[in-house]
Amino acid sequence: MAGDRGFDPLRFCGNKNLVKWYQEAELMNGRWSMAAVAGILFTDLLGKGPWWEAGAKEYFLDTKTLLVVEIVVMAVLEAARLEGFKKTGECGVLGSFPFDPLGMKSEEMKVKEVKNGRLAMLAFLGFCSQAAVTGMGPIEGLKAHIADPFHNNIYTSKVGNEFLLAVIVASAWPMYIAGKNAISGGEDEEFRPIPW
Repeated sequence: MAGDRGFDPLRFCGNKNLVKWYQEAELMNGRWSMAAVAGILFTDLLGKGPWWEAGAKEYFLDTKTLLVVEIVVMAVLEAARLEGFKKTGECGVLGSFPFDPLGMKSEEMKVKEVKNGRLAMLAFLGFCSQAAVTGMGPIEGLKAHIADPFHNNIYTSKVGNEFLLAVIVASAWPMYIAGKNAISGGEDEEFRPIPW
């Protein structure tokens, strides 16, 4: 499986029937995140205003109509994607399962797609966090940090202490899991944080 390194502390891979679906879900989230990150950076570079206010602009349709159209179109596309996945075990587009028009489905490219998708998901999380904490977009925040790196960073923001605590917990968690497994003598099959 592309991108698998054996780290599964919540045991999502416990149900082998769902692993392929989880992998496709990760790919779809990664693809949407890659598109979102590129769009956010493009919007910031062009100086079109804050990316989080892009939906507030006036379009050719009013917001409610646009939302209904979006929901209907996405529901139809997702239903078609689900049916294709049930038949082939892979996602595709408009009856083409798997979708690979350029012949790029090598194992190396699959791993690169997973890695770039994971990176984009983290970047999007960072963009959202930065917008919530500082009210700045990624380019504006980068410029402020370059101008004064000692006063414009996550540790000097209003959530600096909480962030430091989160870093400590995230750093210690793998050691806790490894220690728990070493003490218990391996895998604890009774532990099921997810009911399925």
